[in-house]
Amino acid sequence: MSMLPLEWYLERFGYRVINQGYPSTDHSIAELASDALPRALSDCEDAPRVHIVTHSMGGILVRQWMAQNRFDRLGRVVMLGPPNAGSEIVDKLGHIKLFEIMNGPAGMELGTGEGDLPRRLGPANFEFGVIAGTRSLNPLLSAFVEGEDDGKVSVSSALSAGATDHVVLPVSHTFMMMDLTVLSQVERFLASGAFDRDGL
Repeated sequence: MSMLPLEWYLERFGYRVINQGYPSTDHSIAELASDALPRALSDCEDAPRVHIVTHSMGGILVRQWMAQNRFDRLGRVVMLGPPNAGSEIVDKLGHIKLFEIMNGPAGMELGTGEGDLPRRLGPANFEFGVIAGTRSLNPLLSAFVEGEDDGKVSVSSALSAGATDHVVLPVSHTFMMMDLTVLSQVERFLASGAFDRDGL
């Protein structure tokens, strides 16, 4: 549901959109990636080129899947608020049982340590852009994050992993995928491989 505004927006530009959800708190990242990505891509069998837009952990799922699979028809990828270098919040609160229950096995893999999954994935091997946010709706969680953040993910974490291009906007993690400027920037990157800084 949270990606519906983006779906509708991209459809206006002629894209056929597959809005694929996944049970983010039920399984590990590897399990989620091996299920969600093939299901979504199977709905695009007749498309000569397939772009992907993700929010939050979805970007890690794409990196995980692409590290182990080849997909020749992959176009461009846009990641919204991805914890590409992990989350300090997981580092600080991961030992709390309620936090573990709320975030599930996949969420607990998103620490910032060298042994945690985001760091182990290494640089992405595909063309992608990142939109990072600087507006927090949760000062308590932001207190655990160094530097600017969107309430859950730091700008520095989002921008790691070798993005082709990036843009930083005053949007929150929870609602960035509903922001008109974000939607416009997503479409621009999919169309051209670069974000539009002239209109900011």
